[in-house]
Amino acid sequence: MLEIRPNCECCDRDLDPLSTDVLICTYECTWCRDCADNVLRGVCPNCGGELVRRPVPSALRLASDPPSTARVFNPDCLTAHSR
Repeated sequence: MLEIRPNCECCDRDLDPLSTDVLICTYECTWCRDCADNVLRGVCPNCGGELVRRPVPSALRLASDPPSTARVFNPDCLTAHSR
């Protein structure tokens, strides 16, 4: 089961666990569509891997395996990748 992190690691935007506009890498680094496309350009800054759409679990599955509440945020992401 994926960790289903609650926020974008770049801009700290809250992310709906049922959203189809969330991208992850193989290590589950988590990004909103805007940051993934416009800041990171489809590449994870942590591992260099490809960003792909996070699978959306069923609402029933989320009830039995709730999303993570641990936030991961790198405030330097926006400035480091805008150069």
